[in-house]
Amino acid sequence: MDKSSEEYISKKRAIDLWDSGKIDNFEVGTVKGLMDIHYALFHDLEGFDAGKIRKVNISKGNFRFANSMYLEPALDAIERMPENNFDQIIEKYVEMNVAHPFIEGNGRATRIWLDLILKKNLDKCIDWQRVDKVDYLEFMKISPVRSKYIKMLLKEALTEKISDREVFMKGLDQSYIYEGLDDFKAEEIDSKLDK
Repeated sequence: MDKSSEEYISKKRAIDLWDSGKIDNFEVGTVKGLMDIHYALFHDLEGFDAGKIRKVNISKGNFRFANSMYLEPALDAIERMPENNFDQIIEKYVEMNVAHPFIEGNGRATRIWLDLILKKNLDKCIDWQRVDKVDYLEFMKISPVRSKYIKMLLKEALTEKISDREVFMKGLDQSYIYEGLDDFKAEEIDSKLDK
């Protein structure tokens, strides 16, 4: 399957999660919740092994994510991390990014997971369209050793519009842009769904 089809199908599924209200049914802050989000977005898409924890080692650029041999205990530890304030939530998000539990689709699933944690614990979410791609990717790269920059960037983009469909839709587009996927806007997919 080409990247364009993958983008269209998984974005369409994300829109359906919002519109159906299913997005509010995932366990919040748990590995199971993240696995369920990943499955909902990517099931039946080639190369994803949707909703399943990877059994192989992966890397991106010069960064190697958590070793698959130690992934299960790492995920258990991440799940137990506190979520009482913004800093704790972002630290948990950073650790989940380092774990990178899936072969593909980690960023897109984990950003939804993060917003659900923020929504539950702080009545806020990230307005992702306010988060610059270059800054985000650079700050995520250094976040395992210096998380203050990603915290500052995401804190500036916090919003109380947790039930705003437009914030979700534009954030969905931005999340895909971070992954180099920008062939379809969520609004275009949404207008086709209305027909």
